[in-house]
Amino acid sequence: MDDGKHTGPRAAWWNRAGARRRAEAASATPADGGPGPVDAEPGAPGAGAGQPRPLHEPDEYSTPPYGGPGPWAPAPPVQRPVPTPAHGTPVPPAYPPHDAPGGPQTAAPGAPGTHSTVPPGAPAPAAPPVPAEAPAAGQQTGGAGFTAAPAPAVPAQPAPPQTAFAQPGAQPPPATGAQWLQYDPWGAPADSGGARPPAAPLDYQDGPGPRRSSSRGPLVAGAVLLALVSGVIGGGIGSYTERNGGFGTDRVELDQAPREDRDRAPDSVAGIAARALPGVVTLHVGGGGEQGTGTGFVLDKQGHILTNNHVIDPAGGSGPISVTFSSGETAAATLVGKDSGYDLAVVKVTGVSGLTPLPLGNSENVRVGDPVVAIGAPFDLQNTVTSGIISAKERPITAGGEKDGSDVSYVDALQTDAPINPGNSGGPLMDSQGRVIGINSAIRAADSGNGPEGSQSGSIGLGFAIPVNQGKRVAEELINTGRATHPVIGVSLDMRYNGEGARVSSKNSDGSPAVVPGGPSAKAGIRPGDVITKVDGQKVNGGEELIVKIRAHRPGDELELTVLRDGRNITKKLTLGSATGD
Repeated sequence: MDDGKHTGPRAAWWNRAGARRRAEAASATPADGGPGPVDAEPGAPGAGAGQPRPLHEPDEYSTPPYGGPGPWAPAPPVQRPVPTPAHGTPVPPAYPPHDAPGGPQTAAPGAPGTHSTVPPGAPAPAAPPVPAEAPAAGQQTGGAGFTAAPAPAVPAQPAPPQTAFAQPGAQPPPATGAQWLQYDPWGAPADSGGARPPAAPLDYQDGPGPRRSSSRGPLVAGAVLLALVSGVIGGGIGSYTERNGGFGTDRVELDQAPREDRDRAPDSVAGIAARALPGVVTLHVGGGGEQGTGTGFVLDKQGHILTNNHVIDPAGGSGPISVTFSSGETAAATLVGKDSGYDLAVVKVTGVSGLTPLPLGNSENVRVGDPVVAIGAPFDLQNTVTSGIISAKERPITAGGEKDGSDVSYVDALQTDAPINPGNSGGPLMDSQGRVIGINSAIRAADSGNGPEGSQSGSIGLGFAIPVNQGKRVAEELINTGRATHPVIGVSLDMRYNGEGARVSSKNSDGSPAVVPGGPSAKAGIRPGDVITKVDGQKVNGGEELIVKIRAHRPGDELELTVLRDGRNITKKLTLGSATGD
């Protein structure tokens, strides 16, 4: 009984490739037009003889995916790869499956496709192949010499066309734009009729042809290998030519001036440095938990060396002082004498031969703009030579005074733009003839203003040197007596006065008179409260500047002072007295 069952042709096993091939074999017909295979019902004799059972039992309701599609969706189409031609290369038609011995099978002419209605497990009888004779009209021979004959029409579900040989007047199989068609088992066909939209046919030739064997693979591999080998060889050649200057035996040699052993001009910087460096030394001082580095220069053959007081001050009275000459020889030194008011000191080395004293010039002969050379050990870099010019003369500066104010030095200095840095202190400032015209002592620091060389700021082109005339006198006194004398005028100055000039105090803080009785000022008629505005015709701007100008002279020198008293300028002459420094 078929009540409630589907009575139409049963659907093929679309998801089983072996069943599909057996269905195609069952649809083939003999070449002589004999009767084709008859649909077999399940359970019929011979339906399962010698054949393996399917993995799944037949579904009597033909439910997807193993039975026929339900009323809600058509049967899914079989997906077949579509060959894609390479730039117009003709593609031969696809051959039908070769399941049955004896040659390929073809579909009925003009049929869009075939459906096998053989249920699972039923063998499909195959028609024996018949040798092909002259093809009849409307027929075409297959690739194995067999003729395709029409088969009886079998009602079946709509299905996509299978690849077959073209019949006369029939269109070639349609091509798709992709190699694999999109597979959607539950999707509806492209249009209401179940047919896919047509596509442009592929260009192919009738009948089978020799299959072309692709030779592009070996060619590509050979090209890649050739490029790799060429790159390696080229790289090696390029590296060799770059390192060796080509393939020839000649190597590149650049022109160079020959070695010269000639001396420089005596007045050149190189000539001055060559003569002066043997007489310049570097000092290293330690003691009392402090260390110092500075420069000095040889004064005589006895081993006396002049430097700044603030260079040897860390040694105190007994700290070690080491002297290193330009040749690298090192010797110990002892302190001869020092004076903080002039910021000068003398040390002495013994047991050293071949000393080279530097000649002393005259600072009175110096003019602004004269070239100068500074030699020293800035930041402990010994034998450093810099050059510049004299920027100004008689520049009043004060330095020191960091301890208790008693070590303040007053210098009527030479100003230079020759680079001077910490460590240059005590070194010589030389003129164009290689003579010492000053002792480098202070720099103007960008961060801390006017200060001693001990500031760690670099040179900004403002260096100051003690005039050699003052240095010579103080050095002679320190060597001969161990102390230096200071010129004095015998008055106490009011350092809080902000007006022009230097004002004499009314009285000292201890009650003693501001003008020393019997002193140089008292003898010249200077009174308490007088304001000294000029010294030898040079304007005085304050008390420190007056001291600087007085210290620039020797004791016993005669000075002319301009004094402002009760609104009137009065000129006074006095002879400088003498005081012993520390």
